[in-house]
Amino acid sequence: MLSEIPNTTPDCEIVSTRIVNASQELAFTAWTNPEHLKNWWGPAGFTNTFHEFDLRPGGRWVFTMHGPDKGNYENEVEFIKIEKPSLIYWKRHSKPLFHVLATFEEVEAGKTKVVFKMLFTSAEECNKLKGFVVDKNEENFDRLEVELIKMVS
Repeated sequence: MLSEIPNTTPDCEIVSTRIVNASQELAFTAWTNPEHLKNWWGPAGFTNTFHEFDLRPGGRWVFTMHGPDKGNYENEVEFIKIEKPSLIYWKRHSKPLFHVLATFEEVEAGKTKVVFKMLFTSAEECNKLKGFVVDKNEENFDRLEVELIKMVS
């Protein structure tokens, strides 16, 4: 299993960044605890059913995203690298194919910079999604922030 994060060029990446009002540990937990992740993963209006969540290198995350349009979207990913509480890296086995690198950096007490990178093997594959994914990733971050507030309440 390849655990190295591939070098990509900016034309093969979709990068979304947000500074959240949460500690690095809490932000990482929101991404790695399925009881929290299922509540916010996906764009606005989506819900999730997790079938398998094995957070370890080589472990699988198998889930169905239920869209507001009543569509069901099957997803399967393989966790490649996990460095608590700063990094999660996975490879999608369902289409569209890409890798995800999420990093967590505490920028000050109670504030964490989350960088969500979608890594593609070609600019062509990246461009197929870039037009609508950027806004959807922002919706995803909005939902993450709501979940983080619930986690500290």
